[in-house]
Amino acid sequence: MTEATASDERLVGSDRVLAVLAVLARYSDGVGLEEITAAVGSPKPTVHRALGSLRRAGFAVQDGRGRYLLGDEFLRLAFTHHEGRPDHVRVGATLQRLAERYGETAHYTVLQDESVVYRSKVDPAQGAVRLTSVVGGRNPAHATAAGKLLLSYRLPDRAAVASWARGRTLARRTDTTITTVDALHEELELVRARGYSVDDQENEPGIHCLAIPAFLTGPTVPSGAISISALAYRTPLARLVDDVDAIRALTEERP
Repeated sequence: MTEATASDERLVGSDRVLAVLAVLARYSDGVGLEEITAAVGSPKPTVHRALGSLRRAGFAVQDGRGRYLLGDEFLRLAFTHHEGRPDHVRVGATLQRLAERYGETAHYTVLQDESVVYRSKVDPAQGAVRLTSVVGGRNPAHATAAGKLLLSYRLPDRAAVASWARGRTLARRTDTTITTVDALHEELELVRARGYSVDDQENEPGIHCLAIPAFLTGPTVPSGAISISALAYRTPLARLVDDVDAIRALTEERP
C-alpha cells in the first residue's frame, strides 16, 4: 500500500467516524447499531470500529439497552465552546429563525449607559427595509423596546429612573416617545410585570418592535435583548404581542 493510499483510507475512516457522530446527535434517547449502520450506509464492522473510537474518546457511550448516545466528554466540549462564543454569534441562529418566521428584522442588543448597542442584525430574505439600526450603532434606550426591557432590570424603582435620567433630556424621537421620568418608570413597571417590552413607533415612525430578554451568561440578569422590528402596516404590533410565547420558544431552540 502506498503512502498516498494509506492517507486516503485514514481520511475515509475519519469521515465515517464523523458521520456516526452526526447520527448520534439526532437521537437524544439513544440509537441501535442497526439503525446507525443504515443511516451511515457503511458495513456494520466499520460502524462498530467508528463507535469504538468515539467511546474511547468519551464522545459516545452505550446504555443498558445496548443503544448508543453522545458521551459526556463530547457534550462538555460542545457546551464549553458554545459558552465561550461571543454573544452575537450565539444568537445568530435565533435571529435567523425569527426573521424567517415573521418576514421582519431581528436584532440582538446590549445596554450601554443611555443607549442600546446593536451587536447583531438579521434582515428577512425578502421585503427588508432600511432602519436606523446598524451593527455597532446606537439608539436611545428609553425609545426602544430592547432598551426599555434592559432598563427594567437595571432601574428597579422611580428613584433609580430619576438618577439615570438626571442631567439630560429624554429625546423625543417621535410623537409617541416617552420623555418623562414618571412615564418611563410606569412603563418599566409594566415591562417587569409582563416579561417583554414593546415600542409602538417610539423610535422610528412606521416601525414598532417587541423585545424579550436573552439570558446568555446567567439565569437572572439578561446579557442583552432579542427583538423583532416590524413595519406597522405589514406586521401589526398586536400580532407580535399575541405571539410572544412562540417568540420565546424560538429563542430557546438549539441551533
